[in-house]
Amino acid sequence: MTLESQNEIFKFETDIRVRWSECDRQGIAFNGSYLEYLEIAQSEYFRNLGYSIYALAQTGFFDTVIANTELTFLEPVKIDDILILKAKTTKLGTTSIRFKVHIFNQSGDLTTVITAVYVGYDQHTQTKKEIPEDIKTLIKAFENDGVVLPLDQLPELQKYI
Repeated sequence: MTLESQNEIFKFETDIRVRWSECDRQGIAFNGSYLEYLEIAQSEYFRNLGYSIYALAQTGFFDTVIANTELTFLEPVKIDDILILKAKTTKLGTTSIRFKVHIFNQSGDLTTVITAVYVGYDQHTQTKKEIPEDIKTLIKAFENDGVVLPLDQLPELQKYI
């Protein structure tokens, strides 16, 4: 990883602790745990924007599935380590959201880079679906200006919250 990528700007972060159940016999988090860390980062990112992705998915307004993930491991994380998950949306497409997570240890070292592509999904037809404009507006305001828009400014989204 270059210094530039380590110093990327993220407007959202959340902390977690590595649990015993996420580790192998050596006390190192095993690779499957990182997809759980991605899920935590994504759900908390959207909670920070004002809603639960789980509750919203149940309404049919907005849901996603993972189409692609890429994990780059730079150094191990171990049981009881406090991790800082920094997350951001890096690209909004018609039907997709590209999401990036940098995981830092408590010393501030970059340990892992995760990129994921989420695709809008219709549970009833089991097909891809466009990302709603209100979701795009909410994400753009946060990523471009660091602003969390009040949900009353997003009338379509507000109907489902």
